Amino acid sequence: MSDGGSYIHGTSPKEQERLTRLNEFLNLASLRELGPERGARVLDVGAGLAQLTRAIARRTGVRVVAIERSRDQLAEALRQAKDAGEEDRLEMRAGDAYDLPLRSDEWNTFDIAHARFLLEHLSDPLAVVQGMVRAVRPGGRVVLEDDDHELLRLWPEVPQVMTVWRAYMQSYAKAGNDPIVGRRLPELLHRAGAVPSRITYLFFGECAGSPNFRAYVDNLAGIFEGAKDALAEVGLAGERLERGQEELRGWAERPDAAFWYAVSWAEGIRP
Repeated sequence: MSDGGSYIHGTSPKEQERLTRLNEFLNLASLRELGPERGARVLDVGAGLAQLTRAIARRTGVRVVAIERSRDQLAEALRQAKDAGEEDRLEMRAGDAYDLPLRSDEWNTFDIAHARFLLEHLSDPLAVVQGMVRAVRPGGRVVLEDDDHELLRLWPEVPQVMTVWRAYMQSYAKAGNDPIVGRRLPELLHRAGAVPSRITYLFFGECAGSPNFRAYVDNLAGIFEGAKDALAEVGLAGERLERGQEELRGWAERPDAAFWYAVSWAEGIRP
């Protein structure tokens, strides 16, 4: 990533732990919707820690080209792949999503170009989608997964938590990011030259009786913790942030608590 926009959470070991847990909840749903065929050549842009990338490679039987800008993320992705005995499933490349590090003979050849939780952190997501369209062959798929942060619903209502969440969304705009890019994915595909062909949501949530409920709450708390500096820049810090965190902890004890969210999914075909 470059040219404005930023990943406001950083790449600390604590943030990498949060992202690893997040992958555990989402990867099966992402892989189900992606449905890559055996032998498919896949480009994963903004691959992060590459857990999903490796899952795609297990499904296709072909090494996935994974692009990631952060040296910290690259190092952790390679460490995790080595620990899993799956180094050969990845071709990790350091590079910028705006300037994909592809060889001249690789353009127009991939069956699928995929990005998840990338466009929301960019000032010019269209430029990245245009590069992804160029990367796939005619008839190839461009698949985008991203956030529309206005979809978050917690019940019973938690006004202090939602005050923090709205400030979190404001911090995206201040950083040059787009907190509601999820709803715009078909438009970006169209403007990039692809034919939008399918949209859906990946549900992300649980209720208090689920054994996974606490992990979803912990993920939200981790988001707030990782964005502490960005929240301060939009005027939410100190006591106001602590009130939201305290309310979240109390809400998590309720037997009727429900966490509702969804990840936006859109795919298009290169003509």
